[in-house]
Amino acid sequence: MALSCMRCPAGAAVRRAAAPPPSPTAAVSFARCGFGRSAAGGGCWRIQAIAPQGVKAPMDANVKNAVTPTTPPKVENGSPSEITLDEFEDLSALSKNDDSTVSITVVGASGDLAKKKIFPALFALYYEDCLPKHFTIFGYARSKMTDAELRNMVSKTLTCRIDKRENCSEKMDEFLKRCFYHSGQYDSEEHFIDLDKKLKQHEGSRVSNRLFYLSIPPNIFLDVVKCASKSASSVNGWTRVIVEKPFGRDSESSAALTRGLKQYLVEDQIFRIDHYLGKELVENLSVLRFSNLVFEPLWSRQYIRNVQLIFSEDFGTEGRGGYFDSYGIIRDIMQNHLLQILALFAMETPISLEAEDIRNEKVKVLRSMKPLQLEDVVIGQYKSHTKGGTTYPGYTDDKTVPKDSVTPTFAAAALFINNARWDGVPFLMKAGKALHTKRAEIRVQFRHVPGNLYKGSFGTDLDRATNELVIRVQPDEAIYLKINNKIPGLGMRLDRSNLNLHYAASLFSYLMFVYLGHACPKVLERDTGCL
Repeated sequence: MALSCMRCPAGAAVRRAAAPPPSPTAAVSFARCGFGRSAAGGGCWRIQAIAPQGVKAPMDANVKNAVTPTTPPKVENGSPSEITLDEFEDLSALSKNDDSTVSITVVGASGDLAKKKIFPALFALYYEDCLPKHFTIFGYARSKMTDAELRNMVSKTLTCRIDKRENCSEKMDEFLKRCFYHSGQYDSEEHFIDLDKKLKQHEGSRVSNRLFYLSIPPNIFLDVVKCASKSASSVNGWTRVIVEKPFGRDSESSAALTRGLKQYLVEDQIFRIDHYLGKELVENLSVLRFSNLVFEPLWSRQYIRNVQLIFSEDFGTEGRGGYFDSYGIIRDIMQNHLLQILALFAMETPISLEAEDIRNEKVKVLRSMKPLQLEDVVIGQYKSHTKGGTTYPGYTDDKTVPKDSVTPTFAAAALFINNARWDGVPFLMKAGKALHTKRAEIRVQFRHVPGNLYKGSFGTDLDRATNELVIRVQPDEAIYLKINNKIPGLGMRLDRSNLNLHYAASLFSYLMFVYLGHACPKVLERDTGCL
């Protein structure tokens, strides 16, 4: 199993470059991280419209000159200074040059990931005015589809960040007009030549920068990159490729895939992405721990009894079993999403907030992990059942799944880290499909209070007497701490109460204030700006 450690500590859209890496506070979801990155400052910036001129290698212009950042904001004691609205507009102006265009090709556009994640993320960028003035989005897949059919498919998944915005439907219409479709085989240079012709029609005489987002299985990455390199790369701007997880099936295939990609790309052109790590609460994990004195001293085996990393979905494969059956729940969820979260949770304090320093600490965690034992693992597969008069099919009832499949759709494992901080603390990782609820959360259960005076008030249920920190990633992002509290009234009856930060409730008014244009977020840094 490949234990890949993404370069960007809290997330995705990552390029393994020789230049200084981006800050770990950098935007980490595809919807928030820049395509361009400064080689000098290592930051994450808006797309620079000015591309280098003259003759270049087929796949990329001088990457380090592709983005020219403005002066970054001053940071003191680890916190960004306040950014004025003028400075924010200066950053925004980077994408407004009329002399270039960005063409984004979503390869595998008819797939589930593209529909549910990539197109909505691109719309979020457009909605927040974080894309350049001249851009087009092309969907590319084997499915036969017209431009109108693609737009209809995409429109069903687009949402605005804040409900009831007056210009929401108008923005959607404008965005959809920029979306086009081209049908072709993934291994056909001829079809990519046809794609190149369509891209040039929209690019005109401007400098053309091209981004290929590979929302496809890794076994066809090389076919697409080869064809794009030879037949559809930019001749006067940059060309870059975003690679979605899974990046190979195991460590051997991952290494082979990297070698294959480098036949056609240089490392600076490759962005490896684990989109899940761009979620707000995952980004906030290191902030919660390292910037709050109340938590950092408790973050060890002395106070923590166990840590649970839970991912569950309330639906099955639903016609996507062909893809899922070749990977299973362990490769699909546990070895990337959950393992990355575990490393972020358990790592030591990094030397700095530079991505390289945080990556090094994450690697130390992975290297300290005890090899998984068979007795510490449980796997399963969901079967058909009836609930409320409705019958739900089992995994092997899916027509795209072999009838004799033994691919696990559920897995639970107890992982242990052999170091001074976490020795003996089980990290319980659980993931599954077609379960009773949809949720993703981190549950930190603390140890019992020694000699607890009030344990009699809880009876024999000692678990009710322990504190628990819950970080709910989805749905309804929240952080809450379960504490013991006296029930008002006569006598000494105790119950558990929640101290909570519910993101939707606490941040809604602030988001409204910002989105309506009354202020620029004070926390805005060069690494958390738009593209």
